[in-house]
Amino acid sequence: MSSNRVARGLGRGLASLIPDSALEMDALPAEREALRVVPIDEIKPNPEQPREVFDKVLLDDLTASIKAHGVLSPLVVRREEGRYIVIAGERRLRAAALAGLTTVPVLVREAEERSTQLELALVENLQRADLDPIESARGFQRLVDEYGYTQDQVAAAVGKDRSTIANFVRLLKLPEFVLGALRDGRISAGHARAMLPLATGTSDDDAGHAELRRVLARVLAQTLNVRQTERLVASIVRAPTTAVTTQSGKVRQERTLQYAVKLIEESLHTSVEIRPKTKGGGRIVLDYSDAEDLERIIGLLRGSRS
Repeated sequence: MSSNRVARGLGRGLASLIPDSALEMDALPAEREALRVVPIDEIKPNPEQPREVFDKVLLDDLTASIKAHGVLSPLVVRREEGRYIVIAGERRLRAAALAGLTTVPVLVREAEERSTQLELALVENLQRADLDPIESARGFQRLVDEYGYTQDQVAAAVGKDRSTIANFVRLLKLPEFVLGALRDGRISAGHARAMLPLATGTSDDDAGHAELRRVLARVLAQTLNVRQTERLVASIVRAPTTAVTTQSGKVRQERTLQYAVKLIEESLHTSVEIRPKTKGGGRIVLDYSDAEDLERIIGLLRGSRS
């Protein structure tokens, strides 16, 4: 990823603080930061840390490595009210404490804007590719909702395709009982995306999620793969003679619309909203971030006609 692309999308904050070499924190030039050794008890975790759970096995492995070799890569921190706040390297901080160290090496940087803490912590964690899908999705969505990023800018910042970002964010439409199964590793992100057409309820206890609960139970009991799950969901959405007919017409319509949204979003790699009208028609609204993104969507639509 080029530094110019980041600079255009993100402005001063992130592009000026992260190096060009794949945004790797370990490659930061020493002359740009103050390198020092500080007590662990003077360092606080980043309150904006996007990671919700630290994998115990990975943490134990890092602890063993630090016991044997020490902290080879300094943490990146900033000063705040006489203490240090972690920008990047919270896992190293935790592992160092578990290893019995009382001090760690740090690079002290001046991050002028509070938002930079989230940006750097999120990018640093995503570059290590071990966030679970829900942590990633929520981190991406926070950048969009709270810091004004487009999905294109998020993709540029973390070195992923725009379609990948869109697929992560779509997972947040699912109820918590499905997200919990994904977080625990009982289902994959592919399974979760396949279930999106059934996510028509407004809460975990909503009657509209009864079918989704049954599908999840069947996937787990029969260890269905992603393709089998997709076929199962499609049969529920499309077939008028199945148990769907026992649900209200509104629920059936919502499921059909959700299925249509899933198909369009997967084809165009953008957010889609379908607004039904009372007489059976409706409108399809496509989201695009700029003129270039609109041209991309038009190109995909033209390609589908050839």
